Amino acid sequence: MWDLRRDAQRGRAAVAVLLRRNSDLAVRILFRSGPEAWIAFDKDVRRDRSRLGGALPSNRIEARLCDPDGRIRESALSAWRRPPPQLVVIRCADWVPAVRGRARRVLGRIVALDPVDTLITLAPLILRLGRREHGAWAVDQLEAALSGRYSSLAAWWRPGRPSTTWSQNSLTDEQRDFVLDLLRLRADLPARRFAARLTSETGRTGVRELAARARDERDPVTSRIWTDAALAAMAADGPDGAAIDDLLAGHHPLVRAGGVTALRRAGRSAEAVNHLADRSGTVRACARWLVRQGGDDPNAVARALLEDPARVTPYAVTGFAECARPADATLLRALLEHPAGAVRAAAVGGLRLLDATDHELLRPLLDDPSPAVAREVSLSLRSEAGRLPADWLLARTAPGRPLHTRRAAYRLLYAQGGVAWLRAAVELQSDGDPGLRRLAAQHIQGLWPTYGPKSLPARDPEVGALLDRCTGLASDYAIRWMCSQLAIPRAECGMGGY
Repeated sequence: MWDLRRDAQRGRAAVAVLLRRNSDLAVRILFRSGPEAWIAFDKDVRRDRSRLGGALPSNRIEARLCDPDGRIRESALSAWRRPPPQLVVIRCADWVPAVRGRARRVLGRIVALDPVDTLITLAPLILRLGRREHGAWAVDQLEAALSGRYSSLAAWWRPGRPSTTWSQNSLTDEQRDFVLDLLRLRADLPARRFAARLTSETGRTGVRELAARARDERDPVTSRIWTDAALAAMAADGPDGAAIDDLLAGHHPLVRAGGVTALRRAGRSAEAVNHLADRSGTVRACARWLVRQGGDDPNAVARALLEDPARVTPYAVTGFAECARPADATLLRALLEHPAGAVRAAAVGGLRLLDATDHELLRPLLDDPSPAVAREVSLSLRSEAGRLPADWLLARTAPGRPLHTRRAAYRLLYAQGGVAWLRAAVELQSDGDPGLRRLAAQHIQGLWPTYGPKSLPARDPEVGALLDRCTGLASDYAIRWMCSQLAIPRAECGMGGY
């Protein structure tokens, strides 16, 4: 995909070059750039023209087409025989009706000369301008041309007729398919999505080709378009095994979910078991639905997966927890000793889903060598953080501990609140890990709520001393206000209390 920010910078650079009277270089910069460069060029020329209070140091057509004065823009459209088509498209969405009308007639003349190359070049810009108040016209014309309703802009040689229709017999079916094929291969996402939608609506693409495109597509929106078209084709003409296999091998979850739902009409419901351990929760939910449609119990099938050591995976554990019952917590607790850290982490998350968290059982796992396990334990124990010993948590924030253990222990201290958390947060301001320093600083800066501080004891000398060490994270006024809210005397708060 084009780098939109870099594209816009090129457009602004072209304006700067134009102001230095190097018109040819400015034009070369524009024609080597994407649609955002033309939009930025149009905006900056108009802004600089207004700022300078006079004409730009260039009489080129590119500058005149972007002039703030609508009369100059209109005259530029009529005076030059071959204006830049990108700027003509921008003027088709102009806020002045006279400029819009003339630009649309000029665009018709440009498209009629070489419709294939012109539409390929202008499609990304047209789709971006479609968001403007008067930009829908060009999008409608582009869609009409490529869908076969019409083929090129209305008779530009009849200025008296409004150019809101397209003339016939300018694009053949082969040319339309060629344009759509090229747009589907563009790096520009709006163009790819537009081409995919029009191609799927024609009905000329086979179901296997639609499924293969859905499988290989990396853009979620475009892959959804291909998937919906493939499923609609199979709903009308019957299931296709090869197309279903392509959907099941898709990169995006919605593609695989579509393949799972298509298994039922194909008489392949027994294959739902293979997708109960998918990495996507959406696909797992569709697989459970398909298992129920086949008359089986998803809970029993998922349990059977976990009872086979060769089939135990983190996603199999999560899938089992999603359909487990409270009595199934015993199996998840047994998986806390699994040699794979990802499986242990999934078991901790599954116990949290079942609301079967046991803080005495999970506490030792805070020291687990797997970062995923420590992270899941901190999430599970957050609601019971007050039951954990503060000194035990503080000891795990020490610099000698593994980084993931320190982060998990600090998050539990923050959930617990009180002096122990403030003490740890202040100490972490000089820590060697930038992530921990930033997290602790954000928590300290969040101490100044509208209705007063929370979770800190009043009249505590240690709190006053700790707040005095936070002068680099908040203003003097905020620290004085905090001390006054906590009733800390001036002598115990370096910035002055109440």
